[in-house]
Amino acid sequence: MTDREVIIPPAMQRIVERAGYAPAVKVGATVYCAGQVGRTADLDVIADPEAQFRACWDNLRIVLEAAGCTFDDIVDMTTYHVQMQAHMAVFREVKNRVFPRGTCAWTAIGVAELAHPGLLVEIKCVAVQRAQGAV
Repeated sequence: MTDREVIIPPAMQRIVERAGYAPAVKVGATVYCAGQVGRTADLDVIADPEAQFRACWDNLRIVLEAAGCTFDDIVDMTTYHVQMQAHMAVFREVKNRVFPRGTCAWTAIGVAELAHPGLLVEIKCVAVQRAQGAV
């Protein structure tokens, strides 16, 4: 039997009801985060690329915090990009402002589309919660 916990931050209850998936699942100290995108709390896609990328990171932070983790706990990250070359410079600028550099494995993949029109990036990751007092 595994120590499995479905993570649903209160701010994401609407997406769970609408789409029927868990924002994350925690098994032991490992947190498997579903892909996060740049939408408002009302589930509207944010049109401006930079604002969408910031919201995407904010949504990922919310999920991780609900699981007792931070960006520093991420060990593996995959980002899926629509129009990757057109938006990668802005994505990296936002990422470098909010995410610790060089701390996890990262794969960036260009895709034709995501779940809803207008979405430009989706971030999926695995985090491992550190022991209390660990640096």
